[in-house]
Amino acid sequence: MNKDPQNPAHRRPPGVDDTTVEALGALSKALETTERARGALYEFHQLTGTADLTLDDAVRLLRKAGHDAYADRVEREVLGRNVIPGHWTFQIVEAYNDTYYRPFQQLEEEARTALAEGREHVYEAEMKEERRTRHHPHHTAGPAT
Repeated sequence: MNKDPQNPAHRRPPGVDDTTVEALGALSKALETTERARGALYEFHQLTGTADLTLDDAVRLLRKAGHDAYADRVEREVLGRNVIPGHWTFQIVEAYNDTYYRPFQQLEEEARTALAEGREHVYEAEMKEERRTRHHPHHTAGPAT
């Protein structure tokens, strides 16, 4: 089925059935959602790191204002503290990447390679072809070449 005449990389390989295309589309969508979760995890990592570095200003200003006891507490109880037992945020990111993200990414790629000749977004390309309006300048199958 020639669904994207502009890009053969998005065409369904011969012999690949609808259910396989749908399954690979669902697997790809799940991986894309995981990419978003990973981005949120990096945002958590960077925001927490920024907050920790800003504590240096808080400690300095507390001391300048004569509140040494609170400055000491911030340094002792919060500055550089683990966000979960034994872990700073970078360690959480690394564990997520090693334990979940990379294995998922590798499995999705292996499935696409084995079941659809490694082609990406076949499901979406077919959806685009079904939904586009023929001969409309903003509904072309692909970019102009």
